[in-house]
Amino acid sequence: MGSGISVVIPCLNDAGPLEACLRSLAGQLAPPDEIIVVDNGCTDNSAEVAARFGARVIVEPAPGIPAAASAGYDAATGDVIARCDADSVLPADWLRRIAVAFADDPELAALTGSGTFALPRPAAVVLSFLYLRAYYLAAGAALAHWPLFGSNMALRRSCWLEVRDQVHRRDPDLHDDLCLSFHLGPLRRIRFDRQLASGMSPRAIASVASLKLRFRRARHTLSVHWADQAPAQRWQARLAATRRRRSA
Repeated sequence: MGSGISVVIPCLNDAGPLEACLRSLAGQLAPPDEIIVVDNGCTDNSAEVAARFGARVIVEPAPGIPAAASAGYDAATGDVIARCDADSVLPADWLRRIAVAFADDPELAALTGSGTFALPRPAAVVLSFLYLRAYYLAAGAALAHWPLFGSNMALRRSCWLEVRDQVHRRDPDLHDDLCLSFHLGPLRRIRFDRQLASGMSPRAIASVASLKLRFRRARHTLSVHWADQAPAQRWQARLAATRRRRSA
C-alpha cells in the first residue's frame, strides 16, 4: 500500500465520542499509518483526547465540516485517506477491508460503506437502513454513481490532489461528502461495500430540526453543483464512457 492509510476525523467539541472512535481505531487488525484529528474550533478537551491516543492534531479555524475535512485531507500523507466522524465506532476489520479493496483494484478511486445508528434493535437496523437507503438512492441518481458517506469512506490521495481546488471548502452549509462525490465525477471508479461497516451516532435523526437541517444542506449542495453539471449530463458522460470501455 505504499505509504499506507491516513485516517482523517473532523471534530468540534466531541471529546467523549472521539475517545470511543479512537479506541476503536486502536483496536484495528491493520493499524493506520497516521490519524489526523482536525480541531475545528473545539472549546472542550477534544485535542487532549486525540493527543492521548497518538493522533496528529491540526487546527482549521474556518467553520464547518467542508473546511475541516479538506484540511485533514491536505495534511494526510498516506496513499489512501480514510474518513470517519468523531462519533463513528469502527469494527476491527475496517481498515483492513479498505486496504485490501485499494490494493486489489488499482483503478479504484474511492470506497464507501454502510452505517448503523447506536440505538436498541430493531430500531437501529430499520432506521439506519431507511436513512442510508434514501441517501444512496437520491444522491446516486443525481451523481450517476455511488455517493460517498462521510462517516465511512476512503479515497486515494492522488484523487484528492486532483480535485481539492474544486471542492467548496469554505461553504459550511454544504454536505462535504456529497460535494466531494460530485467533483470526483462519474468517470472515476467509486464502489460501495456493504460489508464496510461503521457505528454512528443517531444525532442525525434525533429531532425534526436535525433532519430538516440535513435536507436543507442536501438541497443546497445539489443546487450549487447542478449549475455546473446536471444529472442528465453526468449520466450521459458515464454511459458514453461505459460504451467506450466495452467496445475497446
